[in-house]
Parts: sequence; C-alpha cells; structure tokens
Amino acid sequence: MKKKHTTICFLGETTEFPPVETANGDGLLAIGGDLSPDRLLAAYTQGIFPWFNEDSLVLWWSPDPRMILFPEKVRITRSMLKVMESGRFTLTKNRRFESVMDHCASIARKGQEGTWITDSMKAAYLHLFRKGYARSFEVWDGTTLAGGLYGVDLGRVFCGESMFSLQKDASKFAFIHLALEAQIIGYRFIDCQVYTRHLESMGAERVSRAVYMRMLREGILQ
Repeated sequence: MKKKHTTICFLGETTEFPPVETANGDGLLAIGGDLSPDRLLAAYTQGIFPWFNEDSLVLWWSPDPRMILFPEKVRITRSMLKVMESGRFTLTKNRRFESVMDHCASIARKGQEGTWITDSMKAAYLHLFRKGYARSFEVWDGTTLAGGLYGVDLGRVFCGESMFSLQKDASKFAFIHLALEAQIIGYRFIDCQVYTRHLESMGAERVSRAVYMRMLREGILQ
C-alpha cells in the first residue's frame, strides 16, 4: 500500500485551517500563524491544538488516533478512593490558573527535555482564561499548591492541556474531580490529545480521528 503524501500547510493571517484529514502520519497539520484567542478557539473547535518548542514556529496537530476520556469511565482505584476520602487534599477551581501553568511548564518529566509550554503559550492561554475559555483545577495540601491541571472549555467538551504533581496523587486527584464534575455538567468527553500510559490507567482510551471529530461536532452543537 502506498503511503499517503501530505503537504503541510503554512498559515497566514487568517484563522482558517486545512481539513484535519490532511495531517501527516504524526498528526502535524499546519505550521505558523499566531496564538491569538480567535485562532486558538478556531483550532480547538476543529480538533486541532498547538504543540511546539521555544525555538520553533507554531506547530498545529490533529493526531489519529486521539486519546479521550468518557467522564463516566474514569477509573478510581481503591488507593485513590482512600486519598479522596482522607481529607488530605482540597480542591479549588480557577484560583491559580497562572501558577498551574507555571508548574506544568517547570516540572521535570521522564524522557522530556525542556518544555513545550513556552512564554508565548503561557500568555496565550492566560488570555483565553481571562476571556472565560480556559479553566484550572488546583489541588492543595493545606496552603501549599500540590498539583493541578488546566485546559480549554468548549462547553460540552473539555480539552485538557497539562497537569502536574508536586506530591504523590495530586494530579490524579485533580483529574478525577474534573471527570466527576464533567459527569454532572454533562461534558460529552474530555480530550486528552495523545496516548500516555498514565492516562490509560485512569480510564482514557483511543478513538479514531473520524470518531473524535464526529463526537466533537456533536458536543459543540449541543
């Protein structure tokens, strides 16, 4: 079988993106453009997200398959249930968005050098947050910020961007609470973007991009 040849699109000043089906085998769809709120929201509503290094042009991705969590399928182990019932952690929402981003950017991750959460990314998502399109969950041990996560809220779909833990189980605590709240609010799914073993252990699963796009459109239109 011949491999499908794709031409990566270079974006101009408009917020228009090429069809996600034109992404290459790794999911790279387009290069360039800016991180304005209009472009970011246009991207997320079309199943696209930015991911790039400090010294790179903005890279836009739409991988196939896609990692998602159906909120009702979140997996809570017995040990995590004990943590949640212990009162060890408390949760706040949208209180320390910038701090959560800073910790996500600076925390060391196995097999990863540096961070993709650049200064320009921080500024862009903080702008989205101030406009009401991004959210953060903060986990506290007393008065100490122990973990958290942030992402983009599309109404019935939450697009998770990153999470961090400074203490064991803190990011799991945030993720589980996101899933539990998502069940109450009626989120169709949580977009986890790409596969990790950690996300899989929490109940996330892979679906084809075609299935993901159908569910995304349905979720946005509800």
